[in-house]
Amino acid sequence: VHRQRQELVKRERLLADRARELDTLRERVNRHARSKRFVLASAAMRDVLELAARVAPLDTTVLVNGESGTGKEFVVRMIHEQSARAKGPLVSVNCAALTETLLESELFGHVRGAFTGAVRDKAGLFEVATDGTLFLDEVGEMAPSLQAKLLRALQEREIRRVGGERTIKVNARLVAATNKDLRDAVEAGAFREDLYFRLGAFIITVPPLRERREDIPALAQEFMRRAATRFKKDVRAISPEAMTTLLNYPWPGNVR
Repeated sequence: VHRQRQELVKRERLLADRARELDTLRERVNRHARSKRFVLASAAMRDVLELAARVAPLDTTVLVNGESGTGKEFVVRMIHEQSARAKGPLVSVNCAALTETLLESELFGHVRGAFTGAVRDKAGLFEVATDGTLFLDEVGEMAPSLQAKLLRALQEREIRRVGGERTIKVNARLVAATNKDLRDAVEAGAFREDLYFRLGAFIITVPPLRERREDIPALAQEFMRRAATRFKKDVRAISPEAMTTLLNYPWPGNVR
C-alpha cells in the first residue's frame, strides 16, 4: 500500500509539472500571437503554435507543411524569434521564384568570374544567416542537383561558393516550408529521401482554413477592422447573413 501511495504521489507531481509546463507554453504562444496581431481562435492553430514554441529552442531543422496562405511563414518567424538565434538574422528565399543557377548562387554564393556577370565575390545566404535562421520557402521546388548540395551543407555544415575551391564553415539553422507532400515527391523520385529525412527532423503541419473554421469569425473581424481603419470607414460589425456566407465558403486561398 505504501509503495502504491508513493507511485500515486509521484504520478500526481509529474502531472502537475506537465500542467505548469503547458500553461507556460500557452502563455508564450498567446503573448507572441498578441504582439504580432496574429488571430488565434481554433484549437488546431493553438496546437500548431505550441509545437513551434516547443521546437524553437532545440536548434534542429524544421519542416513546415501546409497549403499556400495558411500562415507557414508566421510559424517560421515564431520559431526564429523564440530561439536562441533570435538576435541573429532571419533570411528567407523562395525556391520556386528563382532558376536553378540563380538559386545556387543565392544559397552558396559565388566567386568572381564564376559565370557571366559575376564581377565580384558574393556571399551566399548560408553565410548571411550566420548565427541566425535560413528559411527555404517552397523547398519542394528545388532541383535535384541543388538538393544534393543542400544535403551536404546540412551534413557537413560547410559550403563551397559557385566557382570556388575552398570550403566555408557555416552556422545557420535551417527551417523549410512546402505546400507539397514531400513524401509523395520522394516516392515519385522528385525529391531525395535522405534530404527529406534531414529536413524533417521535426515536422509541423499547418491545417487549411476549411479545417479550422473557428478562426473565420475572428479573422473576418480583424480584417474588417483593418480595412475600416485604412479606408476611414465607420464599419463595426458583420451581419449574421454575411458571417454565414463566410463560414460556408471553402477558402481555397486560405488566410491570404
